[in-house]
Amino acid sequence: MFHYFTILMAQSTGDGGPGLTSNIILFGSIILIFYFMIIRPQQKRAKERQKLLESVKKGDKVITSSGIYGTIAGLDEKTLLVQIADNVKVKLDRGSITTIISESESDKKIG
Repeated sequence: MFHYFTILMAQSTGDGGPGLTSNIILFGSIILIFYFMIIRPQQKRAKERQKLLESVKKGDKVITSSGIYGTIAGLDEKTLLVQIADNVKVKLDRGSITTIISESESDKKIG
């Protein structure tokens, strides 16, 4: 590894081409762009989703990732019991919940 680095140093200083510092600046700026454009927003969305899943409580109206509308009838650590019709309850993973419908939002849609 060190031998490769010395060859790079010898080649970059010879003909007035781009030096090692300009390459480091270029790669550093690319890494910063990727961080602020891709990684950081993805982490923010993951935190918001985690908050959403932690805030689920019994009686909340939810929409699952498969598009099923239902009401939370029971909670476990990793699963939820969702009532989708009268006397029809389905056990789902918490990760399948995509949206929690608030009461004020459902009132607006109905009225």
